[in-house]
Amino acid sequence: MFGSLLRFFREQAGMTQEALGQHVGYSKSQVAMVERGERAPKGQFVEVADERLGAQGALMTASRKLTLSRFPSWFADYAELEAKATAIYMYANHVIPGMLQTEDYARGVFLSACPPLEDDEIESSIEARLSRQQVLRRKPAPVVGFVLEEHTLRRPLGGRQALKEQLAHILEVGRLRHIVIQVMPTDREVHAALNGPMMLLETDERERVAYVEGPSGGYFVNEQPDQASLFAQYGILRAQALTPAESAQLISEVAGGL
Repeated sequence: MFGSLLRFFREQAGMTQEALGQHVGYSKSQVAMVERGERAPKGQFVEVADERLGAQGALMTASRKLTLSRFPSWFADYAELEAKATAIYMYANHVIPGMLQTEDYARGVFLSACPPLEDDEIESSIEARLSRQQVLRRKPAPVVGFVLEEHTLRRPLGGRQALKEQLAHILEVGRLRHIVIQVMPTDREVHAALNGPMMLLETDERERVAYVEGPSGGYFVNEQPDQASLFAQYGILRAQALTPAESAQLISEVAGGL
């Protein structure tokens, strides 16, 4: 809401994002991120913008009620449900899922972003990603399952040492009794989830939630039979993947080769 208000006053003043950025010490892209609610206004941004845009204190007042999520706007609702879920199931086919990432591996992921992220965006994104992992050691513990494509274990995002430490972390997490980690090997001739990654939840109210991500964000799948199909795909995928013990052996072998 703050970002929408900022954009309204900027357009009313006939000022471009680039011009406003020059006044507040931000780049054009950083101003755009504030307007989209993806970046917090810091320093004297609000005071200067309020004065330059003739907002007559409206932006100052709005900023006092500003609540900031550490997650992108399209992900925040899912993250809130995930934190309280009784069961979490994930299938990852591009990178190791954020719930399992180490700091160095996560940094490698964010450094790969195109267009590039600002340094402070990278650090805040890493902090948010690591904070999600608290749910894995929450009491009472949720039931958690991961199915990872084999090639996610071999892509050295952040460097070979970062990947080696990442694989060791996966093995450590996999030893927790409420967490099951499986690998989908590349030599399988059948695959139940070729349509892409998914995140499935059972909420504290025993409702089922399905969430999928694409290149420009994520969305919930609420309609039947699509939601039921995703849960069915995940169940079949687990049967097609290596067992947890076989998966741990494969992960150990990949780490040993680094």
